[in-house]
Amino acid sequence: MSIFSEIFSWWGGNTWGTRLFTLRKGKLVGEDAFGNRYYIQNKGVGPLGVPARWVIYRDLSEPSQVPPDWHGWLHHTVDTLPTDESYQPKPWQKSHQMNLTGTPGAYRPQGSILGSGARAKSTSDYKPWKPN
Repeated sequence: MSIFSEIFSWWGGNTWGTRLFTLRKGKLVGEDAFGNRYYIQNKGVGPLGVPARWVIYRDLSEPSQVPPDWHGWLHHTVDTLPTDESYQPKPWQKSHQMNLTGTPGAYRPQGSILGSGARAKSTSDYKPWKPN
């Protein structure tokens, strides 16, 4: 994220306040394949009675960019950092992909408003309601 957008926008996620807070109170613990950086609170405990954990997104502040292993760590489901684990994904598992809704890569079935082709014919079991 550019310095210009950090100064003039709050919706990008990483503002000057976030940067200062992270410099003062955060310790970098890892980075994922997307370039997101993960931090843990240096001293003390957060509101849940454990050190707070947070993420600084590389680009857009979009929570669906967080892979499942880091999501579990962020939400205190697991305490082991994903970088410390030796997990090997199964051959049938797909790699993580962020939510594509509202982007050109979103799923558009055949016959939808933004999709191509014609909608499949409906079956005869549908009868529209008609007022008397």
